[in-house]
Amino acid sequence: MEYDKMLERAYLSLPKEALTKERFQMPLVDSMIQGHKTFVRNFDQILKAIERSEDHVCKFITKEVATAVAVDKGKMVINGKFGMIQVSKMFESYLKQYVLCHECGKPDTHIEDQQGVKMLKCQACGARSPVKKL
Repeated sequence: MEYDKMLERAYLSLPKEALTKERFQMPLVDSMIQGHKTFVRNFDQILKAIERSEDHVCKFITKEVATAVAVDKGKMVINGKFGMIQVSKMFESYLKQYVLCHECGKPDTHIEDQQGVKMLKCQACGARSPVKKL
């Protein structure tokens, strides 16, 4: 009986985000190749969905493809020809490393600096995990 009370108290202390079952869905990457450049036309929508800064995502993509990346009027411009599948995999990799909680898999996270170490802190389950510095 004591265990049931403790368990109920633990559930009540959890943030409400941890108890919801809704699934996170990032918009599909809408990219196209024009000349020697690849354009991600819905970059601004992706940023809004993942709640990360333009600079952080661009730095990550730049390191992934080892070429220049710029943003122009809500569109990401990547120097070079990259197919939609390649671009989608880049964004999926970013999600796994810098957005989704490494413990519970929810997107309710933010990156914080903890004594010089970048940490991904989950607001749903409270987990903290180190992430690579860009």
